[in-house]
Amino acid sequence: VGEYLFEEIANIPAEVHFASEFRYRNEPFEKGTVAIAISQSGETADTLAAIRKAKEHGLLTLGIVNTVGSTIARETDAGVYNHAGPEIGVASTKAFISQLTVLTLMAVYLSKTSGSSNRALLQELETVPKKMKIILNKAPELEKLAEKYKNCENFLFLGRRYSYPVALEGALKLKEISYIHAEGYGAGEMKHGPIAMISEKFPTMAVVPQNSVSEKMFSNLEEIKARKGPIFAIATEGDKGIRSLANDIFFVPKTIEQLEPLLTVVPLQLFAYYVGTKRGFDVDKPRNLAKSVTVE
Repeated sequence: VGEYLFEEIANIPAEVHFASEFRYRNEPFEKGTVAIAISQSGETADTLAAIRKAKEHGLLTLGIVNTVGSTIARETDAGVYNHAGPEIGVASTKAFISQLTVLTLMAVYLSKTSGSSNRALLQELETVPKKMKIILNKAPELEKLAEKYKNCENFLFLGRRYSYPVALEGALKLKEISYIHAEGYGAGEMKHGPIAMISEKFPTMAVVPQNSVSEKMFSNLEEIKARKGPIFAIATEGDKGIRSLANDIFFVPKTIEQLEPLLTVVPLQLFAYYVGTKRGFDVDKPRNLAKSVTVE
């Protein structure tokens, strides 16, 4: 999400790396490149190693960290604290959302323009908490849908543009706390392989808010529907077109496209929570996971 925000709002080329891969690559760095480390705990071993590599190459390093005084916070040149409070559960939720918020603010801050579009974005950002409360108040809807889907063993999560990384996050959460196999995909890539898996027992979670690519998403969903795949859509309030495609729909309030992830990710996190609890698991302590990955 941050990559898209930096490119679209600040007009700065950005590239996302897994820290565990970045540390072993030998890519050339252009002068003026900044490395941003994003870590809830501030102790993630691979991310710390990646920052140290970046510093060896003379790059400015910034941190987006939730834990005050952590190693990454100390070793980066500058940065932003999330101040989201302790993330008690292993699977990060509020820290993830606060990371999105910080990245949005950083993109605006680094933007070379102070035009009306940035003002409108910041004004809309102020309304997001109220819109999140609307979603949270509809949590019983998600609990009912979790009951319906809790016995599925596979899920495909789809999105485009800003909704693509949201699909990745939704799939990750479902894997982490319900132990259901889930894949997150860019919807345009669906026909390059994953569509072979679609069946009546393989539902698709479609992140399809009304935006610049929703028509393209509808086309992808038509392909799934034609193959009798169940569709559970996260859509924008007032969207009538999605009703003809989706078996189940959860509506979120409308917002501008760059801020959609802040709203669309909430029902995905709640859905994973309800599925996990209904399958009888401790969602705060998923099996095999550690709160902070401090070894490679």
